[in-house]
Amino acid sequence: MNDTVLTLARQAEDMASDMVALRRAIHAEPELGLHTPRTRDKLRVALAHLPLEWREGPSTTGAVALLRGGAGPAIGPRPRVLLRADMDALPMSEETGLPYASTIAGTMHACGHDAHAAMLAGAAQLLAARADTLAGDVVFMFQPGEEGHHGARFMLEDGLLDPMPDAAFALHVMPNAPHGLVAGRAGALMAGADQVDITVTGAGGHASMPHDAADPIPVACEIVSAIQTMVTRRFNAHDPVVVTIAKIEAGTTHNVIPDSARMKGTMRSLSPASRAALREAITQLAQGIAAAHGQRAEVVVTPGFPVTMCDPRAVDLGEAVAQGLYGAQAFHRLPAPIMGAEDFAYVLEKTPGAMFFLGVAPDGADWAKCHGIHSPRMTVDETAMPRGAALLAGLAEAFLSRGFAE
Repeated sequence: MNDTVLTLARQAEDMASDMVALRRAIHAEPELGLHTPRTRDKLRVALAHLPLEWREGPSTTGAVALLRGGAGPAIGPRPRVLLRADMDALPMSEETGLPYASTIAGTMHACGHDAHAAMLAGAAQLLAARADTLAGDVVFMFQPGEEGHHGARFMLEDGLLDPMPDAAFALHVMPNAPHGLVAGRAGALMAGADQVDITVTGAGGHASMPHDAADPIPVACEIVSAIQTMVTRRFNAHDPVVVTIAKIEAGTTHNVIPDSARMKGTMRSLSPASRAALREAITQLAQGIAAAHGQRAEVVVTPGFPVTMCDPRAVDLGEAVAQGLYGAQAFHRLPAPIMGAEDFAYVLEKTPGAMFFLGVAPDGADWAKCHGIHSPRMTVDETAMPRGAALLAGLAEAFLSRGFAE
């Protein structure tokens, strides 16, 4: 480890209390969707003393801050790197019992976005302190609407990232991963995700006389079972897909056969080909089974996030930075993708880069038994946050100084 990265790690530790205070303030007042004004304002106040140029767009409360490096070229294109954090929470009640737990009923930061935003604010302070030596510019992207609302896509459409950066990086905490460990992989890191809604329509009647009706409930159940068989028999296990029907709704009481049954689920895939094939296959399957019972099925697929694809060069850079900061054991190459989805994928479709995971289980804990993301009892060991800030700052500094070079 050289003196520069050691200094970066020490400076991040010195800022730990500020990052923790900011994270807790955001955690106590979580916001949903594309509009998170209280969160944005907390971040802007925390960074108001820095020489940042701020931009916001019409579609969201997302904000972009530009830090100009003093060592970049005076004329011509300047190297530009993007660092991103999401800001929105989830519509769920918190059960952590923390003194700074959510004060907003039915809303919780259960995916770590509060920590992401605070760590990116920390990275902004680290980089601003050395702006004179930066060989280009840094774009800090504070994004709402990651939890299914396509916030990154809206910010792109609003032109907030124009001109597009030369590289982009993001960091996501993992509460059930070893403390301080940075993980990533080249290629597909996270899945593409689409929502599927299936409505089976039959004919209602009295529950005692099903032969005089066309009961959609057993048809719906057959479709659910057939979907799981389809996944294992029509798709290559080396290009996996996952389909989960998470909600079935039908009927009003115990003795009435309903006219229809409705199902809602998610479809995950790791390649454009499998994603397209899955949409076609699930429609064919549902309609065919319904028709075999003299009923009909309507299938609506709502496109979600694309596959999160990480550039191998960006992952190599992340590994080098993490190991330079915290030693050879600080980085782990994931052997397989994670079937969750992430809208940073929209940014990575337009510029090379990578997302990394940071383990935030308590130091020394049995991390595999810790509550995972989207749990009402999920917590973050805040002592890992300086590592996240230092990693983000180190990625920006390294890319601006040498690009993706070895």
